[in-house]
Amino acid sequence: MLEKRFEMVKEHHKKTFEDAAINGKMDPQLVSLCRFIASTKQFFTSSSCSGRIVLLKVNAEESKQESAFHRKWHSTVSADEVWNALEEKTKDELWLKQEPLILHIGAESIEGAKKILEIMRKCGIKRGGIMVAKKGKFLLEIVGTQRMSLPVKKDDKILISRGHLEFVVGKANRKLEKNYGTLGKFEEACRKKLS
Repeated sequence: MLEKRFEMVKEHHKKTFEDAAINGKMDPQLVSLCRFIASTKQFFTSSSCSGRIVLLKVNAEESKQESAFHRKWHSTVSADEVWNALEEKTKDELWLKQEPLILHIGAESIEGAKKILEIMRKCGIKRGGIMVAKKGKFLLEIVGTQRMSLPVKKDDKILISRGHLEFVVGKANRKLEKNYGTLGKFEEACRKKLS
């Protein structure tokens, strides 16, 4: 019974992933990893992000529910692209953020979940754990550590000089590339340990 339930959940997530990949709604850096994990018997992936650079609209209360993307890039970005986005008319605050990878992986057993956590640690990823633990379904969340954020605009006033923005965007790009390197190591290790 539990095995059947896991298979149904896995199949649902596999279909959702394939639909997203076909329709270009999947981070390109994740397609290979998610496809491999979906091909295993004991694991599946759920909503995940490869890491990104964003300009995030934030209200005065800094409420996550009220936040919205002004711009979002799942690759390195030029300072010119960010500056042009900052020059657009906006309300509230804009924050420039570089966010790390977030992976959600389902495992059929506690042993499988522990194996994923072991792979994660060996790849240098320090943040992760089991979020849901039910017989026949264990859901893990893995979060990279490369991140940065700072306010860059308040209402229509840009709070950062062009020169400083170039430095900050360069730093964000380097952190994002390091994040993608970690993601690559994780995929390589999964292919070795889960095959």
